Amino acid sequence: MIESLTLLLPDAAATYQLGHLLGRSLPAGTILLLQGNLGSGKTTLVQGLGESLGIAEAIVSPTFTLISEYSEGRIPLYHLDLYRLDPTEVEVLHVESYWDGLEFPLGIVAIEWAERLPELPLEYLRIELAPTEQGSRTAHLNAISPAGKFQNGFSLGLLQPALQPFLARSQNG
Repeated sequence: MIESLTLLLPDAAATYQLGHLLGRSLPAGTILLLQGNLGSGKTTLVQGLGESLGIAEAIVSPTFTLISEYSEGRIPLYHLDLYRLDPTEVEVLHVESYWDGLEFPLGIVAIEWAERLPELPLEYLRIELAPTEQGSRTAHLNAISPAGKFQNGFSLGLLQPALQPFLARSQNG
């Protein structure tokens, strides 16, 4: 099953706010696959997410460290950046250990440049950020689950009331 929403984010502050809303709403075990060109707002979104989880440490893109683990928040945040890797290099990282709950406590896994994953998880929320001609950006959210609903209870429908300001802008703009 696929649930989809398209949002209009007028600036970086709105992208940050979207991350903040997600952090307040997403349960442990949620995987975010973040896609978009350089500078599209992927890290900004994760920064808002981290703040709402109660993470005080500065969140920066782990382009060279590849994986940043933040455990001091309400739930753990695992931030991965696959920009510099090809799928065969990603495979040896065993990134699935961040969402299978066996090696690490379940948290939110945010993966920048997720298109480099050799295999997709069974359930995930894909967020594709893209600039518009007007200087804003769109966020296309797709919740993917073969079972029709996420095992952790997540649904885009549950987020829709919190996302209403962004939906209204996209319908009126």
